[in-house]
Amino acid sequence: MKIKLIQEFKEFAVKGNMIDIAIGVIIGAAFNKVVDVLVKEVFLPPLSFLTNGINWENKKIILREAVTVEGVSHPEEIAIGYGKLLEASVDFLIIGFTVFLVVKLMNSIRKKAEDPKNETVTTPKNIELLSKITELMEKQVALLESKNDKDSN
Repeated sequence: MKIKLIQEFKEFAVKGNMIDIAIGVIIGAAFNKVVDVLVKEVFLPPLSFLTNGINWENKKIILREAVTVEGVSHPEEIAIGYGKLLEASVDFLIIGFTVFLVVKLMNSIRKKAEDPKNETVTTPKNIELLSKITELMEKQVALLESKNDKDSN
């Protein structure tokens, strides 16, 4: 059982799936950093400017304030940090829209590649082979139909 599992893992890793996943994770982490900086340094400052200098990252609704006695807070403050939610929502919108655009681009490229008559993109070998088989079958059907028409006359 263990040997079979190890063998399946080797096949998975050799096929490139593992490398594709690793590359996706690395690119995703780097993209997340870019979006984080974009939100904090590009989108939120103008929003803060438009709202008279409000720092949205630290905005919160305080449910219970902390009581400080001799420098120690008893009990701790309880608050809803909606500023960080706003920041995370902008991050999500940017990442979601970017992923949408990338998937849309990849689907259009895949659609072009799967069309064997489109010469602008290289068609995968399996699609070319299936296309040739389909053409040959259509020719055979046409020949058989013409032969049947001659035999019935």
